[in-house]
Amino acid sequence: MTTFGFIGLGAMGRHMARHLVQRGLPVTVFDSNVQAVDELVRIGAARGASARDVGEHAQVVMVCLPTPDIVERVATGEDGVAGASAVKVFVDHSTTGPTVTRRLAAALAQHGIQALDAPLAGGVAGAESGALSVMVSGDASAFATARPAFEAFAGDIAYLGAQPGLGQTLKLVNNMIAGSALVTAAEAVLFGVKAGIPAGTILDVLCRSATARGFAVQTLLADKVLSRKFDFGFRMDLMRKDLRLALGEAEAVGAPMFASAVVKQFFDTAVANGAGSDDMTRVVHQLEKLAGATIEQVQGSDEQR
Repeated sequence: MTTFGFIGLGAMGRHMARHLVQRGLPVTVFDSNVQAVDELVRIGAARGASARDVGEHAQVVMVCLPTPDIVERVATGEDGVAGASAVKVFVDHSTTGPTVTRRLAAALAQHGIQALDAPLAGGVAGAESGALSVMVSGDASAFATARPAFEAFAGDIAYLGAQPGLGQTLKLVNNMIAGSALVTAAEAVLFGVKAGIPAGTILDVLCRSATARGFAVQTLLADKVLSRKFDFGFRMDLMRKDLRLALGEAEAVGAPMFASAVVKQFFDTAVANGAGSDDMTRVVHQLEKLAGATIEQVQGSDEQR
């Protein structure tokens, strides 16, 4: 049986690793958060002492980490996975961008390690339920080797081809749409609120509208913002990072980014104001302040959700 390793037991990674263990796959885990490792060890995972140690015990090493710098350090830095003897396939579930992915794939190839970029969509809820979407590119044989792990935590697996970075490009496309749709939808709802329609009524109608309903309206605004829970599970600074990556990669291939460049400024401002660790849905606060109105359920009103 193929052995697996998982590095990065954060908001999503801990659930993904849990699904591997529950599927009966042999998994060695590592994270700087010892408590997160302890939780996985209690249900049957093996404890790794370092990133390299994980690679000494696992043929397929999977990582889910917050920034490209950390991914590269874990992969090829001192005490990184590349120096290990067992690892044959390195799978990056982080959002690092295609440029970093191609550089990393070339570096790992020098150590005889095949690289897959396999970024994710679906958020924390998808990771928890095992219903993530995973967008994979890299060698087909490496994909076949890693696929049993993908099947443990993903409801949709898209293999995009052998060229490194295609998965990363599609993930940036996904997050560009998510971030832009959130800002645009919030702006539109606030227009309706300022004109005299309760936010709950607006979103109730939009959630039934064939032309307006969708992720931004139904999941982000109607569920996370209207309730003032703001708990989608994706940090503001990470969305900003992804938009910055997208703009850079788009410029490299000559794709226009007029709208996305404006949207990024909302996340830039939020991070500059100290909200980087906040949930990304709190970006609507900036629009609410400008509008002098909020997207929230009116207490004691007759509006129905």
